[in-house]
Amino acid sequence: MRFEEYARMSEPSLVARCEELKRARNAVILGHNYQVDPVQRVSDSVGDSLVLAQLGADSDAELIVLCGVLFMAESAKILNPAKKVILPSLSAGCPMADMITAEELRNFKAEHPGAPVVCYVNTSADVKAESDVCCTSSNAVRVVESLDADEILFVPDRNLAAYVASQTDKTIIPWDGYCYVHNMFVREDVIVATAAHPDSPIVVHPECPPDVIEMADFVASTEGMVRLAAEHDSLIVGTEIGLIDRLKRDHPGKRFYPLSAFAVCRNMKMIDLPRVVWALDNEEHEIVVPDDVRVRAQSALARMLEC
Repeated sequence: MRFEEYARMSEPSLVARCEELKRARNAVILGHNYQVDPVQRVSDSVGDSLVLAQLGADSDAELIVLCGVLFMAESAKILNPAKKVILPSLSAGCPMADMITAEELRNFKAEHPGAPVVCYVNTSADVKAESDVCCTSSNAVRVVESLDADEILFVPDRNLAAYVASQTDKTIIPWDGYCYVHNMFVREDVIVATAAHPDSPIVVHPECPPDVIEMADFVASTEGMVRLAAEHDSLIVGTEIGLIDRLKRDHPGKRFYPLSAFAVCRNMKMIDLPRVVWALDNEEHEIVVPDDVRVRAQSALARMLEC
């Protein structure tokens, strides 16, 4: 079927067709926490980058449908070279990942000889291949602490680097990249949200600017936020608003408020339910990582999964 035909189908029909195709293709759908709610609901697992990387590596499926952005699909392919990995929309990139190239990282390393490179998982396969170890926001501090070095290069997110630096005695030399969604949060957002919901604690993502982090009650990855949601009756959530859908679905009796209603990742929203089902039907778009890049990047990702 063509995409236009799927775009005209009702949601129940799309869900039924999705389940049929998953069985026929021996496929698993992995959805990021920032995906739109219908995509999250048809996903076999929903989580952050670390969770999806681990699930992809552990899955017995022959086909992985990665509902997220390009670097996540590349990571799934790196960890599962014998499996077919597809990304429903090739337009779903990550602006932060594009803020550093492999050549720029090589030059950065040349400026600081001997310093190991910790690369955030929000990077291309080429950049991972030039790095010593990857990390996510869940384990960035543990990864840095695991290295036998006092000076560490951290790419590409300057805000996550600043947060890690505040949690370790090691010297962190950051690249000047950022997530445009988390970097948009400002102190005034915290002041307004606190006034509107004074009984709700605030949790923010470590990709947020340092002055916003200073005002929060908690700092956590999206999976950390999921755990906090189980412990509190209400939360003000400082990350992309897609996570709110998951929290409300998991805890229907609780209250969750976005720190800003404008915290929307346009790239994450490029995948919708019709596109997921179309991608499953046509096994599009396949992600390919050259072997020479994949082998080197796999080493950095494997070290990440050990932390």
